[in-house]
Amino acid sequence: MLDSFPSLNQHIALAPEQLLTDGELIAIVDDDRSVTGPLAEYLDAQGLRTATRNNAADLLLLLQQEKVALVLLDIGLPDTDGVTLIPQLAQKYPDLAIIMLTGVADLQVAIDCIRKGADDYLSKPAKFNEILFVVKKNLEKRRLIFENRKYQEDLEKAHFRIQLMHQLSLKMNSVYLSTVELDEILQAILVGITANEGLRFNRAFLAMFDDAGKYLIGRMAIGTTCREQAARIWQEMQQRELKFLDIVHNLRQNCALEDSDVNTIIRQLKIPISNTDNILIRSALERRSITVGKKNGCIPHMLERRNFYHDKGKFPEEMDRRQPGSTNAGPALAVPHDLISLLQEEDFVVVPLYSPGRPFGVIIADNFVTQNPIFESHVNALELFASQASLAIEHSHLYMDMQNKISELEALNHELDKNKDLLVEAERYSALGQMAAQMVHAIRNPVTSIGGISRILAKKLEDDATRKYLEAIIKESSRLESILEDLFDFVSQKQPSKEEGLLSQLISKTLMLLQNTITKQNIDVQVDILADEPKLTIDEQQIRQMLLHLLKNALEAMPSGGTVTVKLFRPDDQHLALSILDTGSGISDSHLTQVTDSFFTTKTYGTGMGLSLVDRIIKAHGGSFELHKLPVGLEVVVYLPLRQPESAPP
Repeated sequence: MLDSFPSLNQHIALAPEQLLTDGELIAIVDDDRSVTGPLAEYLDAQGLRTATRNNAADLLLLLQQEKVALVLLDIGLPDTDGVTLIPQLAQKYPDLAIIMLTGVADLQVAIDCIRKGADDYLSKPAKFNEILFVVKKNLEKRRLIFENRKYQEDLEKAHFRIQLMHQLSLKMNSVYLSTVELDEILQAILVGITANEGLRFNRAFLAMFDDAGKYLIGRMAIGTTCREQAARIWQEMQQRELKFLDIVHNLRQNCALEDSDVNTIIRQLKIPISNTDNILIRSALERRSITVGKKNGCIPHMLERRNFYHDKGKFPEEMDRRQPGSTNAGPALAVPHDLISLLQEEDFVVVPLYSPGRPFGVIIADNFVTQNPIFESHVNALELFASQASLAIEHSHLYMDMQNKISELEALNHELDKNKDLLVEAERYSALGQMAAQMVHAIRNPVTSIGGISRILAKKLEDDATRKYLEAIIKESSRLESILEDLFDFVSQKQPSKEEGLLSQLISKTLMLLQNTITKQNIDVQVDILADEPKLTIDEQQIRQMLLHLLKNALEAMPSGGTVTVKLFRPDDQHLALSILDTGSGISDSHLTQVTDSFFTTKTYGTGMGLSLVDRIIKAHGGSFELHKLPVGLEVVVYLPLRQPESAPP
């Protein structure tokens, strides 16, 4: 068929050992032994392993027993027609290359053979070098088909990983990650690591640091059962156009039961972060991928380390990335025997999870069932999944931190509203009480006189009609006296309900209440608290009311900004002192003795009821307070006894 053959070295690029792999051979099928024998010897001498058969039945038996890559098939066999045999071979052995040999140089026969599945056609007699050229050409074409098929498989796997990463990214961008959502994403990532279309690891384990950052604790795992389910899920996704995360939830429920072994393993993992010799802790803290085991090119029970940033890219260009292990990895370290015992596997890879600010944990993957080696390309792809898991974890942490801040702000706002109401109510009742006390004092004496005189007159008068009027006056006077007495009891300050507590805690809460005013008026607050602050026996509500009045007065004295200094100190062994010093407008000497009087007011001290109430609260706690005029501002010093007297002044 071929008239001339160019130089074999010019056109055939692959060596014979590259054309036949994994024990493959070439079958020469012809009933003429004078052809099969010499041709087999010639091809064997060229490095191509051969086997000869004389009929179709022996060929079919050979195909069942050996890996046959190519058949040199005579068109006329004793037991069948070669043209009839071609479709059977092409259907049952689609990867088999078929070259037809015939003694008749008929173009129509050649075309018929090609149409039925033959790859090439040679007319006998053909020179051995011609046959060798055609054989190598078809084996090379077959090899290219295999490589293209492998390339298509790699593309499908890459598409799976890209689609999974895309879906995970969309989910993280569209929703906030609660604990449940984070678990779902992490489960999906482990599925991608173990899926047939993914990295095809047999098992994947996830371990994360606890909230306190003291222990690395196993969280979840996926084994071979879920790997098979992931493959079925991928097929279902393609057939029904489902989204990956839509069915991961059901997968989680199934795997929780079926993969109980791997989950039992990972839940036993608890390593203190202080154990920096442990490879899992070191991988997380140093942010290095670690490959462990004999099959991965490492010393038994030793490991190789590789840094994400510095070592990546150091591999020579000529290095075959498909080979396991790495010759330029970091120094070897001992692998703990307890980790080997826990995993029941000596060959695995550890990839860290981290954000720029903190480590999160590690992903551990192995081939526990198939015992396949872990290649460099697998580690690179695993790092991609680890980076996506790290993003999900960081997103979740940011969301949870934001939720905590919102809760704190809501609590602060609630406290602010509550204390504002208390302040308004305290001011109202304070003013009402002072006014009512003066009214009781001013009205009670005249009413008592009217009632007393009426009773005296009623006893002396004998006129019943006149006595009725006096009795009416006596009755209403008694009613007024009762009302005034009730009013006096209502506005009188109640005895404090005292418990042990720290004054510094009440100061902090009160400053939080006034934080908006402090910020708005650009006021600098400095607080100096005792390291060994003693506890006081106080009424928390009344003391907070006192602090609120004093701090509010200090802030009102500095509408354009200034400094408030709050200090606790021990003036002696019997008292704890509180000093509140402001740099405001201060107060004149003439007003210093009047600020505690009821209804006395200046622009600085508002209605005048504040310091009057402060004075009553401090006295109710057995203490005292002083005002000190300064060159700039005013200082209020409150003295509270460490040991309360048995009875405090009213």
